[in-house]
Order: sequence, then C-alpha cells, then structure tokens
Amino acid sequence: MAEFKAPRGTADVLPDESGLWLRVEETVRRVCRNAGYGEIRTPIFEHTELFERGVGAVTDIVEKEMYTFPDKAGRSMTLRPEGTAPCMRAYLEHNLQARPQPVKMYYIGPMFRYERPQSGRFRQHTQFGVEAIGSGDPALDTEVVSILVDVYRNLGLSGFVVHLNTIGCPECRPRYKEALVRTLSGRVEDLCSDCRRRLERNPLRVLDCKNEVCREISRDVPTIFEFLCEECRDHFEGVTTYLEALGLTYDIDPRIVRGLDYYTKTVFEVVHAGLGAQDVLGGGGRYDGLAGDLGGDHTPGVGFAAGIERAVMVLKAASAAAASADGADAAGGPGRGGVRVFVATMGASARVEGFRLAQALRDRGLPTELDYMGRSLKAQMKQANRCKAAKVVILGDEELATRVATLKDMSTGEQSQVALERLVQALSDDEAPCRDDGPGGAVR
Repeated sequence: MAEFKAPRGTADVLPDESGLWLRVEETVRRVCRNAGYGEIRTPIFEHTELFERGVGAVTDIVEKEMYTFPDKAGRSMTLRPEGTAPCMRAYLEHNLQARPQPVKMYYIGPMFRYERPQSGRFRQHTQFGVEAIGSGDPALDTEVVSILVDVYRNLGLSGFVVHLNTIGCPECRPRYKEALVRTLSGRVEDLCSDCRRRLERNPLRVLDCKNEVCREISRDVPTIFEFLCEECRDHFEGVTTYLEALGLTYDIDPRIVRGLDYYTKTVFEVVHAGLGAQDVLGGGGRYDGLAGDLGGDHTPGVGFAAGIERAVMVLKAASAAAASADGADAAGGPGRGGVRVFVATMGASARVEGFRLAQALRDRGLPTELDYMGRSLKAQMKQANRCKAAKVVILGDEELATRVATLKDMSTGEQSQVALERLVQALSDDEAPCRDDGPGGAVR
C-alpha cells in the first residue's frame, strides 16, 4: 500500500479519465468563443477581504468553507472558493469598464472549499463559468443561461432542467425577508441550528436548506413574487420572454436563492436527477451590487459557475448506459482510447524504424503508440486492442527487407501492404474515424 494518499476531498484525474475532462473543457471554450466571451485566468489565491466583502461575511463559504492562511508578511490570503469576485476584482483593477460594454469573460480552473466531501463535491474542484459585466439587460441573463445549456447540449447530455427564480433587489428584498421572519418565527425551535442562525442573519438561505424538516416548515412561506418592485418584476418578465424566444424551457422555482450575498434579481440552476441529492450541475445569476461592494462604481453583471466533476459524472453514467445497451464493457469497450495508430515491431532494427515512424506520425498530428515493454508480436497486438487503436503497423525483418509494411485495420481485421515510403502519407490521408467517443477518449 502506498505511504501517501491524496488529501481528503481531492481526487486524481488519471490518464484514462482525462479525455472526458478535455472534452468538457474544449466544449466550454468553443461555446463561449461563439458567444463572444474571452478567457480570463485569475490567481488561485486572493486577499481574504475580497471574498468577505464580495461573497458575504455571513455566508457558509466565508464562515465555514474557505482555505485561509497568512502569508509571510502576515497578510490574510484565501484559496479562491468561487470565480465571480476575482473576475470583478480584475475588471475593476484593470479598468475594463473603459472598454466597450459588456465585458464578457469565461474561466476554467480549480476552486477550494473546506466542506464535507460528497458525490460530485470535493474540497478542490474544477469549475467553468462565465461573467458578463457592464449591462443590466435581461437579454444578457438569458444569454448566460443559454450558454450553460448549450455546453450540456453540445456534450450530448439530456435530462437536465433549468430552474429559474428572482430574489429581488435591495429595494424590495428587505420586505420579503421581514415576511419570512414573521412566518417562521413561531417554528424557530424546529429549525436546524444552521437555519436558526440564518433566520437572524440571512433569512433567504432558510429556503435553500436541504434538511427535510426545514424544507417542510418553509414549504408554505410566501414567495418573493408577492413583494417584487416594478423594476425587478419587469426584469424577470424580460428574462422569461427571451428564454421563450429561444425555445428554452424552464421551471420557476421560488426556493432557489443561491448561497452568496452578491446575487440580485435573476438566479438560476441547471439540475440533473442523475446526480442524486447533489443534483445541481451549475448555476448563477445577476450580481448588480458586487462592483460597489468591492469599492467600484455601480456596475451590473451576470454569470454562472458549473462543476466539471459533475458534468463528467453524468457523461460517464450516460456512456455506461449506452455501452450496456450495446452489450459492450463500459469500462473498456469501444471508444475509450485516443490512439489512432499502434506500431508493432519485431527485432532491434525494426524497433528503430518503428520509433522513427511513430514520431513522424505524431508530427502529422496522429496519436501514435508503440511498445516499450519488449512484448511479443502477439502481446503487442493485444496491447493495440486495449489502446483501441484504429490501425496497427507491423514491422519486422521481412518488412524492412522489402520496404513494405503490413497495415491492419482493427475494426475490420483486414490487412494490406503499404510501402514504407508511403506509409506516413497513407495513414495521414486515411479518413477512418478513431474510436475515441467514450470515457477517457480523445476528442477529434
């Protein structure tokens, strides 16, 4: 047994799993670029005050979940628990408000929260997200929702649902908080300890509690729609109008409040039943007051964040179900490998030639593998099958003498003879698809 293990709440992404991660990341980049979003990369640690002021000092993240430490100069630093506050900090610091508005950014990177590890929830996890800063147009809210939906659709996911709500603004939300406190005040002792504290400091968070007793107690509280000001009501109607114009279906869910103080007006989540109790794939909303909280001018913004781990979980489950329906092994059936060509060699001279050939094919952009374990030809062919190679080049003394290689198509079993001088070009011109569409596979 290994002496060291990964820290609790973290996970290694192994080579045979990374293909799905690449697939998600490449899909995110493609969808975001198509919508005019550019990538931003912020530091993985920031001054702690950024999150205390931006996320909210009485949120679970700040009170319980942040990895905070003093640096050598005694300044308090925090590993970033979320991506919006750093993006807004960068927007203000680099005077991006002087550029044409809105400024539209996306990010992919690790986040850190000290919380109890659960399925799809890790202390170090990877998020992708978008931030559109500088416009209060409800169409921008809808664009942000549609980007997240487009990512999942482009990944081939189905069965997810958009849940939509509004939490009002500083003008109308206080009235709703007062109504919640009045309604729940007679049941305080029945609430969980977290909700008793929330009722005093952040009443909306009671609606988001996963404790079944708390959910039952809060089931009959009034909804915020009874307290919205005209501006917030018009904004929400605008968001739903644009969603319907795009043909995006949604469920209005008054229980969605999200867990961060900076949210105003629109909040949303994309949920998937296949994730179990932790069923949220991603979510976000509008944060028009965040820039002011960080010392800047009032600047509207809207965005979302989503976990890559959860997307990968759903993709794996979908792939396993498809493989089971096909009678294939979900862990090792067709579609796992990213290797297009396997070069099998026999003898020292053939190995040198095979090594040169493999590099030439890689230079052409063809994923190529060869044997480094001194296997027999039979064992190399088994290895090529495990790699799910589309083609195998066989080189031995006879092939070197005649300057003709044997080329085997692993899908059909057919073999052909190709002159060594033509081999690289012939494989480069070959349009046969790689078997790379499953978990761990490379993306073409």
